[in-house]
Amino acid sequence: MLPSPAEEPLPVPLLEREPELAAAIRAVDALCGPAPSGGLLIYRGEAGIGKTALLAEIGRRASGRCTVLSGTGAETMTSVPFHVVRQLLLPALLAEPEDRLRRLFGDRFDLTAPALALAPPTAPLADPQGVRDGLDRVVTRLAEQQRGKPLVVLVDDAHWADTESLGWLAAFAGRLPALPLLIVLAHRSDACADPRTGSPRQDARTEPAATLLRRLGDQARLTVTLGALTRDASDDLARAALGGRPEDPFCRELWTVTGGNPYETVELLATVRDRRLAPVARTAGLLRELGASARGSGLVTRLEQLGGDATRFAWAAAVLGTDIAPDLAAHLAGLDGDEAADCARRLCEARVLTGTDRLEFSHPLVATAVYQAIPPAFRTALHGRAAWAVTQAGHGAAAASRHLLEVHPDDDPDVVDQLRAAAREHLAVGAPDAARRCLERALQEPPPPDAYADVLYELGCAALLTCPDATVRHLRSALDLPGLDDALRTDATCRLAQALAHSNRMREASEAVAAEARRTPAGPARTRLQAAHFMYESFRATEDDPEGRSRRLTALADHLKGTDSAERALLSLRAFDAMLRGESAAHVVDLCDRALLDGRPAQGVGWTDTEWGFETPSMVGIAYAFTDRPDRACDLFEEAVRAYEISGWSGAHLAFAHTLLGLAHRRGGDLPLAETFLREGLRLADRVGDGLAVHWDAVCLLVDTLLARGRVAEARELADRYAFGAPWPSAMVLPDGPTVLGRLLLAEGRVREAVTELEAAGRALESRGRHNGIWAPWACDLARAHLAAGDPESAARAVASARTHAERFGTDTALGEALRCAALLARPDEAARLLGRAVRHLEASPSTYEHALARYEHGLALGSASELADAADLAAACGADALAAEAQQALAHIRRPE
Repeated sequence: MLPSPAEEPLPVPLLEREPELAAAIRAVDALCGPAPSGGLLIYRGEAGIGKTALLAEIGRRASGRCTVLSGTGAETMTSVPFHVVRQLLLPALLAEPEDRLRRLFGDRFDLTAPALALAPPTAPLADPQGVRDGLDRVVTRLAEQQRGKPLVVLVDDAHWADTESLGWLAAFAGRLPALPLLIVLAHRSDACADPRTGSPRQDARTEPAATLLRRLGDQARLTVTLGALTRDASDDLARAALGGRPEDPFCRELWTVTGGNPYETVELLATVRDRRLAPVARTAGLLRELGASARGSGLVTRLEQLGGDATRFAWAAAVLGTDIAPDLAAHLAGLDGDEAADCARRLCEARVLTGTDRLEFSHPLVATAVYQAIPPAFRTALHGRAAWAVTQAGHGAAAASRHLLEVHPDDDPDVVDQLRAAAREHLAVGAPDAARRCLERALQEPPPPDAYADVLYELGCAALLTCPDATVRHLRSALDLPGLDDALRTDATCRLAQALAHSNRMREASEAVAAEARRTPAGPARTRLQAAHFMYESFRATEDDPEGRSRRLTALADHLKGTDSAERALLSLRAFDAMLRGESAAHVVDLCDRALLDGRPAQGVGWTDTEWGFETPSMVGIAYAFTDRPDRACDLFEEAVRAYEISGWSGAHLAFAHTLLGLAHRRGGDLPLAETFLREGLRLADRVGDGLAVHWDAVCLLVDTLLARGRVAEARELADRYAFGAPWPSAMVLPDGPTVLGRLLLAEGRVREAVTELEAAGRALESRGRHNGIWAPWACDLARAHLAAGDPESAARAVASARTHAERFGTDTALGEALRCAALLARPDEAARLLGRAVRHLEASPSTYEHALARYEHGLALGSASELADAADLAAACGADALAAEAQQALAHIRRPE
């Protein structure tokens, strides 16, 4: 029997939801109070339990006092990046005039607006973290500029939100308590289960969502699991829908059949009403069969009863997913305008669709049932037609790609080209995962033989930001195949090495570029590969032939003038290596100067140069920092921060730039500022992942800085939290990690352990010819450890080594520190003389903290109140609080009358 015309749509009363609604209203009250406090509320439950109705009521209650934004995830839209974020923000942003819109975005407009489809991309690659930071800024400013109407953001069906939107929400949620912004989110508690059967579903799309939803749950102010309706509430719904007094057997069977699920209860009652059945005992036996017709295969049967045209129209709508254009659905279904309008009307009457100008399914369960009911071959054909129609309408390859992902591979070069174009569009808006899906699907098509390696190369590059292991696999495959031109081979090899290095496989990175360099003819490409080989070899924690590598690099670079990018890159590498080896600091500075153009990074050593990488300018700045030129290092690293912020590179690059700026301030003697930048570098690194190279560097420098400030326990807590120690990574740590760990052990009084650690550090460094005692002051610290252990002979050997290498290096910091160390073993009068010389060297250096130490020790040796007073002032000025207190205490003791 066909459904009879429906009466007015049934309401969905929020029965037994008073506590959940009251919690939301309290949160809205707090948001609108004199001291606005935001947060995150999460409502979860099975499909049809009433989450959507609850969110709608919360939005209705809040709308008078708040600005309400809403968005909904959709099962067929999970592959569309930023789909939910666009739903949330576009209505508010499109209402803004152009000048105010740009002010909301600030300097992130060019980076973030393309992700929201507000502007075309201006660069081929957008940093995902930079895009998320831009979204943070826009939403924060929207929330702060609502003029007394704080923001309430409603996100329904979050288990079907795209990864980009859900990832942003999970990262942003931690900021909510400080903002006039409340997010109310609803998702299924069985998000990883098949919505029709309830059994576990093996669907890769659900895994990232489940992980991100758990992260959101950890940050929620309140998480509520909605339960089924009681028998009384089910009876109330029956009376509201059918009138009168339904008989008890009918109500009992209604509750049994639906399990108290509000959606199923309302749908079943609507079916009873449409069939004009009386709610009496004799009709109770029909409810189970009627209930089945409201969902799953029963719904499909009911749909088929509406006729073939209506069924095809519903199928077309299911393929389009959400915000369905009736004319586009008509085109896919092969219907003319009048036929489509009639189908849409009948489907709305049958509670399958809702809306007029734009259509939606009446419930996600209905959309899923209709979509799954489409015969597979016809569903594939509909997706193919949809992709063609979207492209013809000028919406771009990215918009068509979600349909192409569902089309069966068919050896179609045009499909490959469209998917490659879509991947480029996704990368340009900061959605590398979406790009990766498109390129993986392009490989399945497959590409023509002459393009296969190119697609593998593009896939490897797309995966670099999110999955280095996949990048290694794809790029190695690309390099093993014919087809890459010479320029792409070189770039693929360099990116392969980069991914290997990021995966703590430094030896393989070095070997990859070395092997490609051997087969590459002389020219710029070979020079680039050779430079990369030298770089990765120098970055390795251990290497096979360090002396030979240094000799080859010296012969290759020392005579260069820095006239082009390749020469400047080689000079950067040579300067870094010479600094580590403790060669003449004057020569190191000269190499650094030649690597720059007018004191600034140029092409070949630029911070955002994708050909040569950020490592080359980093090495110049690090070399400056350890050759008593921290001012020049600061200039370079401040430029790095600016370059990355302007470009929207907010991930590991920006974390490393802050870390390097902390290094420059540490070497310049401003310990508080160094700590600030190092903590920011660590915070930024934590957002990107765990165990990154920048984590090791930031922790190492921060431990060293905290020790200089006298905060030993804090340094230990940091080291333990980040597992700072063996096993060490395959890449070197900035500065030398084992040396800093030995210094920490010595500060803790763990003398024997310190001796063991520092001796091992010294052996490793000496075997590689790395003698810079400021980069790795293992010898001076080892001398102090030996003395504490009662072994002056071993201490003397360490002192002699430190002085020899300091005199070769020649900076005032190195000479002053070596003299301080030598004073440990000297007679009192000789110690005072050595410390006086140390003071003069360190006074001429930028190393304020080490200068304060020398003044303090000199003051103690002389019993000089003025020297101790100067030491206390210097220590206070550079933030060495514990040293300042010690100097003041010693000064008070000297001044105390006998």
